[in-house]
Amino acid sequence: MKVSTQIDINSTKEKVWSVITDIENSANVISGIIHIEILQPAEGDLVGLKWKETRKMLGKEAQEIMWITHSEKYHYYQTRAESHGAIYVSRLNITEKSNNTVTLEMSFEGHSVSLTAKILSGIFSIFMKKSMKKALEVDLQDIKSYCEAK
Repeated sequence: MKVSTQIDINSTKEKVWSVITDIENSANVISGIIHIEILQPAEGDLVGLKWKETRKMLGKEAQEIMWITHSEKYHYYQTRAESHGAIYVSRLNITEKSNNTVTLEMSFEGHSVSLTAKILSGIFSIFMKKSMKKALEVDLQDIKSYCEAK
């Protein structure tokens, strides 16, 4: 399953980058995140940063352990999580449109690896894709509001 969405933000790429890479402060930016616990610091800039994220999804609290696998300052970072028989990769990508406007794209891709996850994914994929896109859109709107208010 692949999902992607984007939003224009009236801010600089440096400001947007500082907001999206301040993982410890994510719960103050993104309304769906309840708590962040840093498990391992980055090995330099961002790569290797590992955290446990508690978030409200589909009316319930869910926890995922995520880590940054790739990063290019002011351009993108990519995370990975492995849970419930699946591997999840998400990416936040910044494209500068002008000095004070950027497009922030958020993408999510999930691959089922266990038989149970493959079966459930096949049954619920349309519903999951719609709810995931909605969650990404809310996250992006929260980031936009935070960046434009500061």
